[in-house]
Amino acid sequence: MEIISGTVIDKLGFHARPASKVAKLATTFKSQIKIISGEKSGNAKSIMNIMALGIKMGSNFTIEVSGEDEITAAKAIKELIIAEKLILE
Repeated sequence: MEIISGTVIDKLGFHARPASKVAKLATTFKSQIKIISGEKSGNAKSIMNIMALGIKMGSNFTIEVSGEDEITAAKAIKELIIAEKLILE
């Protein structure tokens, strides 16, 4: 299992644009990809699941990637959320 953790730095939080990009990217991998914030979790392959978490600026979140392409998937997702300025490197 690969784990990505971060604190949201975007003033809009984990909003629709980056959520849709993460979900779209996640669907290209075979691994199970789960996003967790507080006591809530959701499937990162679903924009609705990501948005339902309501991850705001300053909130911590974790993305767990588990499966045959987990290393590649985790690397790509981390690069995307850094590029989208959701978290710092």
